[in-house]
Amino acid sequence: MVNLREKPFCLNDEALEWVESTIKSMSLDEKVGQLFVQMRKSLDEQVIKDTLSNYHQGGLRWQGGNKEQVYNQSRAYQENSKIPLLIAANCDNGGDGCLPAEGTFVATAAQAAAGEGTQTAYDMGYVAGREASAVGVNWMFNPCADIYMNWRNTIVNTRSFGDHADRVIENIRAFINGIHQSNVACCCKHFPGDGVEERDQHLVLGVNDLSVEEWDASFRRVYQTMIDEGLESIMVGHIALPEMSRKLRPGIKDEEIMPATLAPELLTDLLRGEMGFNGVVITDASHMAGIACMERREVAVPKAIASGCDMFLFSNDMEEDFQYMKAGVESGVITSQRLDDALHRILGLKAKLGLYKKENVLAAPQVKDQVIGCEEHIQFARQAADRCITLVKDTKHDLPIRPDEKKRARLVFVQSTPTSRGYQGDPVKQVVIEELERAGFSVDVAPNFHDLEAEEGPKPEHMLRMMECGSMKDFAAAYDVVFLVIHVKGYAQENNVRLRWSCNHSSELPWYLTEVPTVGISLNYTNHLIDVPQVHTFVNAYGNTRTCIRTAIEKICGKSEFKGTASDTVFCGKWDTRL
Repeated sequence: MVNLREKPFCLNDEALEWVESTIKSMSLDEKVGQLFVQMRKSLDEQVIKDTLSNYHQGGLRWQGGNKEQVYNQSRAYQENSKIPLLIAANCDNGGDGCLPAEGTFVATAAQAAAGEGTQTAYDMGYVAGREASAVGVNWMFNPCADIYMNWRNTIVNTRSFGDHADRVIENIRAFINGIHQSNVACCCKHFPGDGVEERDQHLVLGVNDLSVEEWDASFRRVYQTMIDEGLESIMVGHIALPEMSRKLRPGIKDEEIMPATLAPELLTDLLRGEMGFNGVVITDASHMAGIACMERREVAVPKAIASGCDMFLFSNDMEEDFQYMKAGVESGVITSQRLDDALHRILGLKAKLGLYKKENVLAAPQVKDQVIGCEEHIQFARQAADRCITLVKDTKHDLPIRPDEKKRARLVFVQSTPTSRGYQGDPVKQVVIEELERAGFSVDVAPNFHDLEAEEGPKPEHMLRMMECGSMKDFAAAYDVVFLVIHVKGYAQENNVRLRWSCNHSSELPWYLTEVPTVGISLNYTNHLIDVPQVHTFVNAYGNTRTCIRTAIEKICGKSEFKGTASDTVFCGKWDTRL
């Protein structure tokens, strides 16, 4: 039996009574519905009413919309639900995770890890909690507790607070403290830990291949610390932990090793038993290949709950998954005790947030206009950029680059390959141009194959044009400095994201760096030196916002000092990246 008086719930008599009376009043369908967190499918209030009437979902994951739409969506779900919902968002970097266009990007986790102390991490959580709660979010699928051990891992890269357990612990504690300034619960992810291998669990089964001893000294320390400090919930990744499974299940065959989401030895024995976690356990998204390719859907849905998860994240087909889960309860795959424990934890979290009281369900409408994108939050972003942007190397001592001395700049902008035929250019490129010109540079932009195709339509000569470098003497006479700006990122599309030039034998390649001072700037990932090790001056700006771009350029120009510190992972284990 779950003890809701203990951490992380710490419920009083009134809250306990609400939990118990609510569970007693629920039908089987309502109990099954509480196990699901769904992605919203529509903003139409009638559709919302019908969804709640049919599936009785326990939680909702925000998806898309401006602040008015998200607030009204939260209102519609809460007003039409018999039991208040947990409404979640991914706010890794601040409020922009909930409201991309209006919310405040403070910093990435990698950016925070590069700065001294933990103030940036706290500010990220503080802003995330305030801005998300203003539109009805009460549950944060953050912070990321992964450890960035493998430089090839791009799904974790900027989402991790560091490459050592101590640094991760310090920063996620600060992040959580920031979130808790609002009435929002936290969820550390992705247990048992990502960042060890290079593959993406969206695409394949993730494998954390650390030994038991190595895992205990790293990921276990992170999670155990947060559990002991009262962490409310944990998201389980579709990640296997083979050595631990073999220890806990002697004789287990390789083909029987499952992702943690379907592994009772990792959830019930390890997380609940050995580590004493009493809070809510939720699966990562169920459409990810890391779980979808491991079991038939009708088996995986109830098995996740039977293995020790309390909530199941997302359905491609709500009716189908609802029936699979209900059948699992009726057949005994999910025992009555396991269902009861899950319900007590789910409603216990809702009670901890005070959601059974109307005044705690939704902020006043005017709050969102007062806090989202407010000047205080924007100032936090400026401070984070100043505190954390990192000079990775300047081995030829080219900095500072002052526009009154080196005014004529060539911009080589390397971006992610467009995925849409409707591509009309990368808007970040224009921001970079504007900020370089604002600093005093005269900017000439190198051609880009994708932009040529978008502007003029497909033509064979575009490839030839991109391959033309011209005279080295003429190039050196025309430019005083080259800015090689890398805006490359990816998500759930390929297992490892690397710098990719816009076409074969492209003139974007740094053939010019021995003749003209060249400054490389990454606007996202921290590992791009692996693909341009010969660039002697390199800056990690961590974000593609105007604030990050402006601050990086100002530091390159010598207007302020670089304060961030790079970890060894930026050098990707190669000697030539340090030259």
